Amino acid sequence: MSAYMVIRCRISDRAAFGAYGKAAAELVTLMGGRYLVRGGGNETLEEGLGPRDLSVVHVISVWPSREAALAFWNSPEYAAVRKLREHCATAEVALLDGLE
Repeated sequence: MSAYMVIRCRISDRAAFGAYGKAAAELVTLMGGRYLVRGGGNETLEEGLGPRDLSVVHVISVWPSREAALAFWNSPEYAAVRKLREHCATAEVALLDGLE
């Protein structure tokens, strides 16, 4: 069953975040994930969580399984990449099981 990693990220330094984004993208691909959404334009349809914050981006990746997503997330390689975003962004990350 596929799994989806959903990330809501508040970026405080876009220039520094670029290095994290590039390294993370390479590792996601290497470890079997694929991006469905990676930042980009968005439109707020309902503001139930407060006013829209332009520093917040959303990322959704799909993985062949929950185990594959967790292997990425818990890998020493991603631990090193994650350090690149420590001082330039904060994130909320959820792992969701797909229907198929």
